[in-house]
Amino acid sequence: MSQKPTKTIPFIRSSKRREGAVPLVMVTAYDAPSARVASEADVDLILVGDSVAMVVLGYADTLQVTVDDMAHHTAAVARAKPDAIIVGDMPWMSFHVSIEDTVRNAARLVRAGAHCVKLEGGSKRIPVIEAILDAEIPVMGHIGLTPQSSNVMGGFRVQGREVQAALEMIEEARQLEAAGCFALVLEGIPDQLGRQITDTLSIPTIGIGAGGDTDGQVLVYHDIIGLENRFKPKFVRRYGTAFDQQVAAVTAYSQDVRKGEFPGPDESYTTKDELTEALGLYGKQ
Repeated sequence: MSQKPTKTIPFIRSSKRREGAVPLVMVTAYDAPSARVASEADVDLILVGDSVAMVVLGYADTLQVTVDDMAHHTAAVARAKPDAIIVGDMPWMSFHVSIEDTVRNAARLVRAGAHCVKLEGGSKRIPVIEAILDAEIPVMGHIGLTPQSSNVMGGFRVQGREVQAALEMIEEARQLEAAGCFALVLEGIPDQLGRQITDTLSIPTIGIGAGGDTDGQVLVYHDIIGLENRFKPKFVRRYGTAFDQQVAAVTAYSQDVRKGEFPGPDESYTTKDELTEALGLYGKQ
């Protein structure tokens, strides 16, 4: 179980910018080293996202990861003991099942170290959200572009561009708040819609590709530091060049090995004089 962070669910729940709160910072991370970095950088929340499927595990979409996978990565983040709320992402087919199995799956993430869970979808998810809340597990909602529904949506497309779709999303957001979600992720929607939903709700919104007027923002750790270089979504701003730096470091190591320059004296263990003498005598036999 992870340590109790100084930040709390009630603190997050009350963090509305219009009431003077500083915007929330959430980073998606999947292991202990990145969790330590995120904690040192004073983020508010660490999302152990099902995007681990594509970012770390090499899958083409998020549909391949299981509750076992998510518990494994949640536990790795929790072992770093970050001073941030750990949000366990519920993967596809973990909450599309019976109420009982849904609650058990949420509990597995909590037992792995999460302080709360996040799940995708609008009002049709309210029964499972209420059941998870009844088990005393806080829930973060997620609407807009929901990657687990990419096949239905026809890919990773911006949502809510049409009037009716936008109005329906505002209503979905209201219903999720009424159901008891303490915060809401808004992904891949027009900035004006992100602003309207944020203004409508009393719970905070955390945007990813939802404009700058939400109550917080989330990006994937690998995108922030520039470790992911295969593609760059429009909503990503890279703050580092980690991929290039790591390629340069491993290249330098390879060259030193091939030239016989690594390891050198500084990276080698020395022997006592008597062992040096004995080894020398053994070599003459």
